[in-house]
Order: sequence, then C-alpha cells, then structure tokens
Amino acid sequence: MVFLFGARLAPMKRQRLTREQSKDQTRERLLDAAQAIFMKKGFVAASVEDIAGAAGYTRGAFYSNFRSKNELFLELLKRDHEKMQAGLHAIFESAASREEMEARVLHYYSGLCRENKCFLLWVEAKLLAVRDGRFRLRFNAFMHEKLEQMGAYVREFSARVGTPMLIEPDQLAIGLMGLCDGVQFFHTIDPQNVPAEMAEKVLAGFFARVVFGRDA
Repeated sequence: MVFLFGARLAPMKRQRLTREQSKDQTRERLLDAAQAIFMKKGFVAASVEDIAGAAGYTRGAFYSNFRSKNELFLELLKRDHEKMQAGLHAIFESAASREEMEARVLHYYSGLCRENKCFLLWVEAKLLAVRDGRFRLRFNAFMHEKLEQMGAYVREFSARVGTPMLIEPDQLAIGLMGLCDGVQFFHTIDPQNVPAEMAEKVLAGFFARVVFGRDA
C-alpha cells in the first residue's frame, strides 16, 4: 500500500443555492423559529426581533419575507394544516376494505392528542381572531377552506365504504373539528385526569357511532 504524504485533497465545492432556494430556506427558518417562540412565550408576547434573532437573521430579513407577525402566524398555521392534510390524504391513497379504511381513520384522529404539537398555536389563533377584526377575516377564510376540505373527505369516505352519513357532511365536519379540538384541549390542560388513552377512547366512540354507523 502506498501512502502519499503532504498531498492535499481539494475542498468540496458547496452547492450554491439559487435565489429562490435561499429565500425559501430563510422563510422556513423564520417559521421554525416563530413556532418555537410562540409555543414558549405565546403569540402576543413574542416580538419580530425575537423571531428574527432566533432564526439567525435581522429584522429586515423578517420583513423581506413577511409583511407582519400576523401574516407569519397564518403561514405557520397553513404549514401545519398541510401536514394534517397529508395525513388525511394518505388514508385514501390506495383501495382498501371498509375495515381498513375505518382503522386508518381511527388511527389518524385518535392520535391527534399525542401528535398535534401545534395545538396551542390554533388555540391562540382563535383567541386572536376574536380580538382582532382584520386577523379574523383572514383566519375565517382559511377555516372555511379547512372545513370544506374536511367535508370533501367525509363525502369520499362515505362513498368508499358505502356508509350513509347520519348528518350532512358539512355539519359533520364542524362537529369533527369541534370535538377533536375540545378533547385535545381537555387533554392538554389536564393530562392527569384526561390521559391520551381516555381522549382516544372518546374519539373512537364518536367515530364508531356517528361516522361509521355502528356501536363502539
């Protein structure tokens, strides 16, 4: 074996990001920083400087990507919503029996209490919407879109498994969202008396009777 001493390896060239990639990276880092700070301090207490500093940027970089803290907040909620949508979409990706479909739905919704790490952000957003009229208009438009998508999933589920809905899909979507939020709220503030297992049992019972049309 021959060893070459003193030889220097040429440094690997770092791949340069395009302007668009760099901007996307900056936005993601700002969103990640905002999520961590909002969860720790709350939306109202967090400042633009807090967010920019935690992400490693200046105040100017923040305003180059977002017009306001409210706009960033909505983008953060939309990003979390897209993750939820990906989970719902996965339920319908391939053909499955009724039993398999029901199991997938139950697994998705019953696991929200354990997996929805952004729940407190949604609580804050609803409080902010009550107090801030301008934020309310944009948040309500987003929530209306969210409910429409939920109603569409309910219709698709009913068509796939051949189970008629006991109430209208749009009404059921509101009920589903309200129930999931309410159960998760109880679990979040009082996990000792409302452990995740209990929350999952409540959701499973609701789905079995109202969505699946059978006893739990």
